[in-house]
Amino acid sequence: MRHTLPHAPQFYVTAPQPCPYLHGRAERKLFTALHGENAAELNNALSRQGFRRSQNVLYRPSCESCTACMSARIRVADFRPSRTQRKLMRRNALLRRLSTSAWATEEQYELFRAYLDQRHADGGMADMDIFEFAAMIEETPVKSRVMEYRGPVGDGQPGQADGSDHLAAVCLTDVLDDGLSLVYSFYDPAMADASLGSHIILDHIELARTSGLPYVYLGYWVPGSRKMDYKARFSALEIYKGGVWQNIGDPDSHNNETHPLSVDPIVEQVARIALPQSER
Repeated sequence: MRHTLPHAPQFYVTAPQPCPYLHGRAERKLFTALHGENAAELNNALSRQGFRRSQNVLYRPSCESCTACMSARIRVADFRPSRTQRKLMRRNALLRRLSTSAWATEEQYELFRAYLDQRHADGGMADMDIFEFAAMIEETPVKSRVMEYRGPVGDGQPGQADGSDHLAAVCLTDVLDDGLSLVYSFYDPAMADASLGSHIILDHIELARTSGLPYVYLGYWVPGSRKMDYKARFSALEIYKGGVWQNIGDPDSHNNETHPLSVDPIVEQVARIALPQSER
């Protein structure tokens, strides 16, 4: 199904599919193509309205009977690490970040496959081959970087100097005009105790701080989903709910049960999307 605004990008809606986060529910996405000379401006504008990028597509959940998925971001200036997060940073202090262009390597793919096989064997990406992986990394019409995290590893544990240069984690990151957006990340499943997913977020907060960027975009947070619980542990977290960014407050206070009649029609959702000036 297609929906359009005058002199604006065309928006489409996917067919409902089983929700990967909440059992027994169906997901549906509103999306538009991302291309052309105004791609960066459109990515910036729609990211501020809860959209996410996947290759040359911008999408946002638009489910028929649920509004549980909410975009999340951290206010960099207000973020204060918890005691556990400070301990984590000290433990992973020997990991170094290497920022590269959006170019896939065989080494990254091997790590990606190990990550999927161990943690998401039944997920939608489980059958991705190296060519599809390369497309995920390289097909970007906006400013993107690949952040590799490398360091000495001994006996499967980070922080032990044995002279190796182990690829521990990778994150595909978009550079927005107001922040860093973590598009997709993966890490060595043998290093689960290092909490590398949280380490990547903490490192991006510091990178955004030193770059003068106010936000780190984390993707979606879903109350009631165990896969998403870790995001609510970061201070200064905002969620995009009801068309505005707001403090998450008590995570348990966000009721993800939504009556079908309270979900606005797609046409109304599209009409409320604020587009960059060049797209109007």
